[in-house]
Amino acid sequence: MSSGFLWLAASTGLLSLLTPCVFPMVPVTIAYFSNPRERQSPGVRRALLFGLGIIGTFTVLGIALAAVFGASGLNRFASDPWVNLTLAALFLLFAANLFGWFELRLPGRVVNAVDRSAREAPEGSSLGALLMGATFTLTSVTCTAPFVGTLLVLASQGSWAMPVVGMIVYSTAFALPFVVLALTPRLVGRLPKSGQWIRTLRVMIGILEVGAAIKFVSNADLVMGWGVFTRPVVLFAWMVLALSAAAYLARNLRGQIVRRELRPARIIPVSIALALAAWLGSGLTGRPLRQIEAFLPPSAPIVSLASASGTTPTWLLNDYDGALKSAQTSGKLVFVDFTGYTCTNCRWMEANIFSRPDVGAELNQFVLARLYTDGEGKIYETQQAFQEKTFGTVALPLYAVVDANGKVRSTFSGLTRSPTEFIEFLQRARVAPIASL
Repeated sequence: MSSGFLWLAASTGLLSLLTPCVFPMVPVTIAYFSNPRERQSPGVRRALLFGLGIIGTFTVLGIALAAVFGASGLNRFASDPWVNLTLAALFLLFAANLFGWFELRLPGRVVNAVDRSAREAPEGSSLGALLMGATFTLTSVTCTAPFVGTLLVLASQGSWAMPVVGMIVYSTAFALPFVVLALTPRLVGRLPKSGQWIRTLRVMIGILEVGAAIKFVSNADLVMGWGVFTRPVVLFAWMVLALSAAAYLARNLRGQIVRRELRPARIIPVSIALALAAWLGSGLTGRPLRQIEAFLPPSAPIVSLASASGTTPTWLLNDYDGALKSAQTSGKLVFVDFTGYTCTNCRWMEANIFSRPDVGAELNQFVLARLYTDGEGKIYETQQAFQEKTFGTVALPLYAVVDANGKVRSTFSGLTRSPTEFIEFLQRARVAPIASL
């Protein structure tokens, strides 16, 4: 389980706090923990139980999905084009809300019912604090659904534990500020007041949500084979979004320029947005953008690897039997790349490790087979079942070296940021005895 995934889970939890469905719950939370019948500040136990109610509700969702779908089911769930299109629609809906085109409001009767139950709860009730946290989570689900859905999709690369851990980290980050407010309700008076800064922040997050929607549509495109949302199209769309952000930020500075009140620091966000647009635009010429290649569609269905000798190794796509036959005639071992259309770690390895000349030179010593396990159709289901039966996992990426008879020599699972580590794996695999799995 990568640290990047855990960081993303915590970041999305904190971002969810800025959504319009969450802010209305702040005064309700304060009202609950500032019950006038209580003469002292709420105890640590009640505040922690309130946070536990939030964490538990989110985590149950992760456990339920892991239990219902299982590891292989979650993997296919992540790549399902309709799941990706649904998430894209949710992100666009959320972005429209942040742009102020319409408002997502909690039903008044829900907020009133929560507030009433909070005021009528027995003094010092621990159960009431726990239920309050669960209720808070349910009433904020309208705006947290896109974040939660994204996290679950990224988590579902084959490990049933990842959705559970992801939800725990996400909900802990989400709950932490409210636990602090529950412990010290007076802090609410020190919260920054809404104004132009919050409107600007909403628009910036909305632009990010549109960018995420484009990513999910490109996932569906990869699985369905439309060939529309290609790498250049996605990069161009993201570049336009960055330019739009720069234009919006610059417009907000116009009044300060007229009044000669502009401070140099205010120009920094505009400069960052313009620099981001220029950097994204540089990728349109084919220049690799290694930091984000994992989130972009591949530049070609089969990635060519230029080795040190200048030759171009050939990947056999979804043809394991053909790779074994080639190994029998060439005397080489087979390097099998179990990958997925929507697997970000797979894309990262292809863009940052496989593309290196020294790694390419080592891979050139093998017959190369790339097997996708998350597409739509019988062949993908068969390849996923083969991976699970042979290697005991459906986690992606998984790299295996087998001989011409299909006997496993060695395996390498997951992502590595060390080219040396991967090269050493390939070198050891060529001389390793048959592994017992």
